[in-house]
Parts: sequence; C-alpha cells; structure tokens
Amino acid sequence: MDKTKSSFLAGLMTGVLLACVLGAFVIKPREKGGAGGKIVFKLGHGLDESHPVHQGMLFMKQRLEELSDGRATIDVYSGGVLGGEVDCLEQVQKGELAMTKVSTGAIEAFIPEMKVFSVPFAFRNAEHFWNTMHSPVGEKILQSGMALNFKGLCYYDSGDRNFYSTKVAIRSVDDVKGLKVRVMNSRSAMDMIKAMGGSPCPINWGELYTALSQGVVDAAENNPPSFITSKHSEVCKYFTLSGHQRIPDMVIVSTKVWDGLPMDIRVALQTAASESEIFQRKLWKEKTDECLKEAQAAGVEIITPDIESFREACAPILKMEEYADVRALYAEIQEVK
Repeated sequence: MDKTKSSFLAGLMTGVLLACVLGAFVIKPREKGGAGGKIVFKLGHGLDESHPVHQGMLFMKQRLEELSDGRATIDVYSGGVLGGEVDCLEQVQKGELAMTKVSTGAIEAFIPEMKVFSVPFAFRNAEHFWNTMHSPVGEKILQSGMALNFKGLCYYDSGDRNFYSTKVAIRSVDDVKGLKVRVMNSRSAMDMIKAMGGSPCPINWGELYTALSQGVVDAAENNPPSFITSKHSEVCKYFTLSGHQRIPDMVIVSTKVWDGLPMDIRVALQTAASESEIFQRKLWKEKTDECLKEAQAAGVEIITPDIESFREACAPILKMEEYADVRALYAEIQEVK
C-alpha cells in the first residue's frame, strides 16, 4: 500500500473513531489558519447561566482557548438541555458527551466512595475541606471513577448545608428534637436528622416553599444562595450556620475522550479546569456573603450554634453497616491538617 492510500485510510479511521463518540467533541477547521483543526468539547450541566458554577465553566472555556492557542474550546450547555445530572453522567460514561458537572451526591450511585461527602461533619470547616480536596486523599477521590470512564478534573464549591427554620431557632442539637425537617431524598440525610432526634421529610424542592409556609415541615437545610433564590427567607426567620455537610461538585471528562487527546491539549484542559476552580470558589464566597447579608436585611436571624452537640449526636452514623465502605476513607480525611 502506498503512502497516499495509507494516509487516506488513517484519516478515514480517525473520522470513524470520532464519529463513535457521538458528538462528545467535534473538530472544526481552524478559524485563523494554520495546520490541524479546532477541538470543541461539549459540556452539559443543569444549572442556570447566572450560577457561579456556570460562570466558572465559562472561565475554563476562556483559559482553555488561551492555553491551547485557539486549538481547543468548550461549548457549554446549561439548564439541563442535554439532560439531568444522571443523564449527563451516563452520556459521559459512554463517550457520547465529553464533559459534565455533577454533584458528588448524584455520583454516589456510580462511585460508592463519594458517599463520604454525605457523612455529617466529615470536615471540620472550610479550610479542612479544601486542604483535603487538594491532598492525595482528595486526588484519590477525584480519580476514583476512572474504571467507569470518569476522569475528575477539579472540584467546584457548592458550599455547606445549614439548617433554617420557621418558628424554632436551632442553636444546638436539642432544638432539632421533634422538628419535621425537609431533607434530600438520600439515606445519609435521613439518618442525620434521625440521629438528631428530628423527623426527616424528603419533600420535593419545588414544593418546599409551600410546605414551610403551611407548617407541613418546621425546617429545612441548604446553602445560603439556595435559601435566598428559593425565597425560603420569606417564611423562615432563623438560619443556623451548622455546616453539617459539604457536598462539592466535580467537573469530569470522559476517559474515552481524554485518552484520545494530544498531550498538550490534556495539559491545557487540566490547567484550565484547575484555574477555573479558584475562580469559581471566589464567586461562590462572594455570592454566599451577599446572600447572608440579604437574609439579615430581610429580618432573618443568623445563628452560630453549638457545633459539638451536633457532632456528638451524629457520631454513631459512621458505625452503621451502610457506611462500612467509607470508614477507612473517612479516617484518612480526619488525618488531613
């Protein structure tokens, strides 16, 4: 076979392989001339365009273009237009979508190690959390989905979860006893409220405002931006900085895409993702501070509670059989300074 035919077949096979990823990324002609094409990654997520996570992704797109000298970019699809979190995860796993943002809570169904983030008070504070994420332990968790075609690029901040209530101020774990508390439909969240003496109520997020205003539930838990954007501050006059869970987001890329990239594009994409984490964390902190001030201005009392009473009440959770698979990882997290 002569070189011309060999080159043609090689190009044809490359085209077939790219077609197999079903649009995970495309190669477009270079807009400014030069050899080769421009790699365009498809990234889908479910948040709106004003969210700090979306803004972080736009920063990642910009930095990738700069670092790759225009050879690569990212098309970001927001608002769930490519599907919900699980839908996007499944597409990434198959190589049908290049990248996505996913809550570590949602990826538990794929990667059991992610359940450690749902263990109450796994992290002492925000500093301990980010020190862990940037330690060998955090890197191990980030890459724990490689066998399932998930390569973690970075973590994004989604804050900590805190209690807010309508009539009873939650200042210690004793104040949770007897309360009907809305939680996510997750085993760990319900176990946590039961350990505190409350009654967990896994009500849909869209129905929660009505449930709070009508007394169906007495309290709920989430981060400050969600508290404000949901308008729950209109019916809840107490916000308790309990910080009982820190469940981050992750940016992941399909290994079926990653493994086929030139080394310099891999380096550029990883660098862009890491830089976007720093940018997104700054935006998240600004948004959180802004929302807490807005809550105070609306008459909400911001409470700094007795954290140790919550920790002690939740300590038996890790001893339950359902958490046996993350005990060793939890112990490693506690060793991080």
